[in-house]
Amino acid sequence: MAGRAFDAQVVLSPKDSPRGKLMSQYVCARITRMDHIDVGLFDRDWNNTLYYFIMNADEQIYMRYGGRDARSPDAYLNLSSLELALEKGLELHRQYQQGELKKTERPKPLFPREIPLLVERTTARNNCVECHLIGDYQNVHREQDGKLDKLTHMYRSPDIRTLGIELDVPKGLVVKEVRDAVAAAGMKPGDRIATLNGTPVWAFGDLQYHYDKVRRNAERIQMAVERNGTSIDLSIALPERWWWTDLTFRQWTIEPRVYFESLPLTELEKRERGLVEQGGFASKVRRVDMFAEMTKSHELRAGDIVFGVDGVQRDEVANTAELFIKLRKTAGETVTLDVIRDGKRMQMKLKTYKMSFRK
Repeated sequence: MAGRAFDAQVVLSPKDSPRGKLMSQYVCARITRMDHIDVGLFDRDWNNTLYYFIMNADEQIYMRYGGRDARSPDAYLNLSSLELALEKGLELHRQYQQGELKKTERPKPLFPREIPLLVERTTARNNCVECHLIGDYQNVHREQDGKLDKLTHMYRSPDIRTLGIELDVPKGLVVKEVRDAVAAAGMKPGDRIATLNGTPVWAFGDLQYHYDKVRRNAERIQMAVERNGTSIDLSIALPERWWWTDLTFRQWTIEPRVYFESLPLTELEKRERGLVEQGGFASKVRRVDMFAEMTKSHELRAGDIVFGVDGVQRDEVANTAELFIKLRKTAGETVTLDVIRDGKRMQMKLKTYKMSFRK
C-alpha cells in the first residue's frame, strides 16, 4: 500500500539527511497493534492509512500529521511536508518548555477493552485490534444505543476540496488553488491556513481533524490565513451538504450498501415529471454496480429515475434516493422504490447489504 511505502521511506531516512537529523531529535514509536493504546488520547479518523502524533512526555499533542481523502490513502502525505511538520513540532516543543505554549486538558481515556464488541470479536479470539475496527465497532454500539448520527459518525472527514481548497501538498497548508466558497470569502493562492474556528492548525492532519469536529448543521466556519506576513480572518459559508464524502473505501458496517449511483434531478426536471420539487430527492441512476446484478439485490438500470423510498419522496437533507437510503435506513433492510423507467411508473424492491469484512 502507498501508506506503507511512505512509512518505509521515513523509517529508512539516512541519519545525516535533513529529515534524518530532524527525526533524531524525536523519540519515535511505531504502533502496530491497538490492543492497549489509549484511543481517547490518540483520537482520529480510524480509516486513515497513516497517522503521526507529535507530542511530548506530558502527553500533550502538539500536532497531527496524516489524513487522506477518497482519492487515495496518501493524497496528503509527502516527505517534504513531513519535514515541515517535524520542524514545527520541535518549535512548539521549545515554546512548551519555555512556558509559552498553553497546556491542554488531557482527553478522557478510552481503551479497546472498553468497547464490548471489539473485545468479543478480536481480543477474545486472540486477533489483532486494528484501527478501522475501532471506528467501526464504536459506530455499531452507537447504532445499538440509538446514538448514531450518520452525518457525523458515518460521513467522517469532509473533503476540503468541497470548499474549493486545493493544497500545495509539499508545502503543508499553503493553498495552491482556490474556487467556490473560499474564493468568495477572500482566500487566495499562496495563503497558508493558520487556524480553523480559532484553533491553530499546523499540518493537514490538524486541519482535517478539526474540520471533522464542525457541527454538521453549521452554516459558516472561520479561518485565519497568513499572507505576506499578515494574518487575515476569513468567514466561509459552508455549501449545502458540505459534509458529504465518498464512503467507498471505508467499508462501514452501519452503511446500507445500495450498489447504484445517481444524480439529483433539477427542479425543472422534477416539475416536468410531476415530482416533488423543493425537498424532493428524485434522482437519475447513472451506474449500477455489478454486485447488484450478481446478487439480484435490485433491478435498477442506468437511466431509471428513483423518486420515492417506502412511500417517502421528500427529505430535509438527502438530495438523491441513494443518500436518503444511506441516511434513513439500516444496513440489511429491504425497501420499496418508486421508479420511472421509459416514462412509466413502477415499484421495485431493493435489498441493502451490510458490509462484511475481516474482523
